Amino acid sequence: MHNHGYGRVRIEFRVPSRGLIGLRSQLLTDTRGTIVMNSLFDGYTEWQGEIPHRLTGALVADRPGVTTSYALWNLQERGELFVGPGVEVYEGMIIGENAKDNDLDVNVVREKKLTNMRASTADEAIRLVPFRQLNLEQAIEFIADDEFVEVTPKSLRLRKKTLQANKRKKSAMATVEES
Repeated sequence: MHNHGYGRVRIEFRVPSRGLIGLRSQLLTDTRGTIVMNSLFDGYTEWQGEIPHRLTGALVADRPGVTTSYALWNLQERGELFVGPGVEVYEGMIIGENAKDNDLDVNVVREKKLTNMRASTADEAIRLVPFRQLNLEQAIEFIADDEFVEVTPKSLRLRKKTLQANKRKKSAMATVEES
């Protein structure tokens, strides 16, 4: 680390290439966009161990359909969303990041039940927090061992390796028993 005294600090690291995934976006956030980053290949070394991954879980769609504002509005408090209203989803698709450390199957296609009875309070306007649109690097950084990134010409999606929720739970139980 070299501080030259003119407001910039030069830091040199030896980092494996797999450790650079997601580092640039994190450093841009930490330095408020003032980082200048460069990397050079330094050679091959022995395996140094695992690199820690995210500490949060995923919000996973539990059925196919089109997302609704009403369903997303109810899910905002569970975590950060990656999709907005009107998006076609399928079972096993990751639609957000859970604030807790476990994966949560959620219904993002739920619609508000309409009746012809009028309530004394008018329906409140639904205000959604803007969703986080992931780029490819952020998506690769986000995924865990049991998840994939799907890249198509029109979209970038995250999904579980096993799409059906009941099969995911069975495979998770089998891996726990093996350990």
